[in-house]
Amino acid sequence: MSEPLTQTVIAMDLVPFRFGPGATAEVTDELRRLGARRVLLVADPALRRHGLVDRVEAAIRDAGAEVTMFDRVHIEPTDRSLREAIEFAQRIRPDAYVSLGGGSTIDTAKAMNLFTTYPADLFDYLNKPIGKGLPVPGPLAPHIALPTTAGTGSETTAVIALELSERRLKTGISHRYIRPTIAIVDPLNTVTCPPMVTAFAGLDVLCHAIESYTAKPYHVRPRPASAAERPAYIGSNPIADLWSAQAIRWGAKYLRRAFFAPLDLEARTFMAMASLTAGIGFGNAGVHIPHAMSYPIAGMVREFFPPDYDVDEPLIPHGLAVVVGAPAALRLTAVSWPERHAEVAAMLGIDTRGMPVRAAAEAVAEALLQLLRDLGLPSGLEELGFSEKDIPALVEGTLAQQRILVNSPRPVDERALTEIFRQAMRYW
Repeated sequence: MSEPLTQTVIAMDLVPFRFGPGATAEVTDELRRLGARRVLLVADPALRRHGLVDRVEAAIRDAGAEVTMFDRVHIEPTDRSLREAIEFAQRIRPDAYVSLGGGSTIDTAKAMNLFTTYPADLFDYLNKPIGKGLPVPGPLAPHIALPTTAGTGSETTAVIALELSERRLKTGISHRYIRPTIAIVDPLNTVTCPPMVTAFAGLDVLCHAIESYTAKPYHVRPRPASAAERPAYIGSNPIADLWSAQAIRWGAKYLRRAFFAPLDLEARTFMAMASLTAGIGFGNAGVHIPHAMSYPIAGMVREFFPPDYDVDEPLIPHGLAVVVGAPAALRLTAVSWPERHAEVAAMLGIDTRGMPVRAAAEAVAEALLQLLRDLGLPSGLEELGFSEKDIPALVEGTLAQQRILVNSPRPVDERALTEIFRQAMRYW
């Protein structure tokens, strides 16, 4: 009997997690269990004034470990910021890492761990075709991730995202060994998130889950030559769908509440849960066109300064870079898999009873646009400083993200992406 030509195996690596108000205190027990003695705490410096850094430092010391702190985290990491962080870690040579912050902080800690454990040139591990895409040789040092935003899901994923400064292009490193050892998700750590940080992070949650649920199914993707060559993102599948679908429901129900009422602990708790479950879903199934578009959008920023972000240079936060292209991209993919998109529409709270499947599928884009309007977000790429003259470069940057585009339920080429970016220039 001949081997199948397409994937038949669903592979899922889950990061163990502790979830709930007050879970931060469990850092002590986990470090003791891991036998850590020399810990590098990677933290967002802004968290010091909220008392979070002091609390985590105390928890580390209670475990009987020495702690060194690195707080020069760059919002949306770059090759330059990661090299600085890696050099710091290589001097300290910790036996464990604790990361406290949003996705930028957790990804920085992942990179420090990877390149300290297995030193190499940055481009050796970068995804093809931008880098060599070499596999990570083996397990990394223990890493405990404590997210303080409800968005990236980085505490569960096998990905490091970064921008190449000179090329003004975002890319990433993907491998199963990059996942943190354990995630400690404490919703209380998110209540100090400013409104727009909450909005952009929450929209990233929804896009993660929607893209994963609508990704090309795993069983129509080519079978890898070996298990070691299986990509981190395998495509939508019945197991990942469970996580993604619930994240969509929670995000649709609670994001507005968390945005408009920051101290609504129920909303904060369910958004933190949505981020975690979306991370598990997309960390296995993968994302597609909106995330591929987000890399050149973020990398080509010229003049946009986001509200509620303490930055001294233009920045398009990741969640905004993703969601600004999502409505146009999902209009395109709705045609290829209307039944699956119609299910998403119902999860978003749209009453699809009696609607033709195609109409329900196309309602996903409209639901996202209504959410953007409700949160007072930009109306499209024009408000972020782009014009139609930028479309060729945006398309080129998107086409470079083949590890993500392969997940699209509908193949996209230069012509299709050009039309998507044209629609995304202004929605209303």
